[in-house]
Amino acid sequence: MNTFSKQSNNEYDLVEPRAPAMLESLRAFGYTIQTAIADLIDNSISAETKNVWLQFDWDGSESCISIRDDGKGMTEEELVNAMRLGSRDPLQQRDAKDLGRFGLGLKTASFSQCRRLTVRTKAVAQNSAIRRWDLDYVGQTGEWRLLRSGASGSEKRLTALEQMESGTVVLWESMDRVVGGTKTDEPKDHSRFLEMIEDVEKHLAMVFHRFLERKNKLQIWINQRLIEPWNPFLTNEKATQWLPEENLYFQEDRVVVQPYVLPHHSKVDSQTYEKATGPNGWNAQQGFYIYRNERMLVTGDWLGLGLQRDEHCKLARIQVDLPNSMDSDWNIDVKKSRARPPASLREDFKRIARLTRSKAADIYRHRGKVIARKSSENYVFTWLKKVKHDKVFYSINLEHPLVKEALNISTENRQVIKALLRLIEETVPVQQIWLDNAENSEQHSQPFERVPSKEVREVMTQIYNALIKSGLSPKDAERRLITMEPFQHFAEIVDSLSEEILEA
Repeated sequence: MNTFSKQSNNEYDLVEPRAPAMLESLRAFGYTIQTAIADLIDNSISAETKNVWLQFDWDGSESCISIRDDGKGMTEEELVNAMRLGSRDPLQQRDAKDLGRFGLGLKTASFSQCRRLTVRTKAVAQNSAIRRWDLDYVGQTGEWRLLRSGASGSEKRLTALEQMESGTVVLWESMDRVVGGTKTDEPKDHSRFLEMIEDVEKHLAMVFHRFLERKNKLQIWINQRLIEPWNPFLTNEKATQWLPEENLYFQEDRVVVQPYVLPHHSKVDSQTYEKATGPNGWNAQQGFYIYRNERMLVTGDWLGLGLQRDEHCKLARIQVDLPNSMDSDWNIDVKKSRARPPASLREDFKRIARLTRSKAADIYRHRGKVIARKSSENYVFTWLKKVKHDKVFYSINLEHPLVKEALNISTENRQVIKALLRLIEETVPVQQIWLDNAENSEQHSQPFERVPSKEVREVMTQIYNALIKSGLSPKDAERRLITMEPFQHFAEIVDSLSEEILEA
């Protein structure tokens, strides 16, 4: 018998958390809409699902999202337990294929986005069961009241389950964090809702790509459209370099590390290269990709190893496979979006990272030199270093095509722009830059670092147009652009720019 059970009730107080405060606090776990939905799909996969249907219904602030699967479903007793906070002990041994751990995912992921969570489920040869958490209702009653019915008007979104042998549907309503304050007839609000759906699709295509690629593959549908997997490693391309796989051991557990160097853009077709960019752009997608039971947890990160994102290393992507027994050793959080290697493995990961980065930089620099040599022009820099009276100062290059184009306007406005350029020159914070660089040299960002390709292309387009206006042919303008700082690092965008503009 547990010795603690022998204590009399006058030796302790029972201090239960206040239901409204606890549930509101659980909303602050830091989920995005993408990571929240991915967490629910983990539950579907654990339930041996073959299909997941996501339905996004737009109705302004009354919009809702449902996630339905054809897994094995739950009995009523299992559903009640699943809706309980902390429904499982994170220390207990789990099935090797289990994707969960804390017994919080369904609740915290849902509460992070909505105030009303309804779950309807049906096991084989069982009647369906339904339960609902309503944060406003809990707030009014002050009690942990789990309702046994859907909200009025919600039934139509839960009926599809009745036509299935088994499965589960999760319904999010009162989505204040997603559509709070939006209006049904406001085009901008609707447009943002549609963009959110695209972001969710890209995230799920990446996180679950292995499940979507299998022979007996999982299928995920968004509003009746099937999601196509996004594999970050271009493993089907001949030019992709597979560096030696390594097996690292931590206690009894094995970690499998497979580094890749992706092809230079000149080695693949433009469509393949554009798709390989990923949801966040080439620079942001470099680094380690951490998988647990084939589910991606970390999507391109240098894992706090002291390595910064570098344009020259953007082709370096490293696959890491972990067993779920290492969750605590890797500090994997509830959202399954962060991981850090144990101290004893850090040096191995640094070594592998440096080797992969070096190989990637060789590929990038080699192709970059070939491109640069094709241009007879000198590199064009935005800033010029000058010396006057034995003192160094920096001035804006007035021969830069974009600067010249900006000054090619009416006399009155030209004087304003010249004054602005002079002010910028005279107030360059040289001392502060020097001090910051001395103290935190690795924290300085590179030009256009982690900036979406679309924004880089917008700046390039203005310069390209200025070059065309100056009398250059499209091909010469393209060659000239590749010699400009910092666009020599964005050759893939430059290559496609003139063709896009001509088509437009």
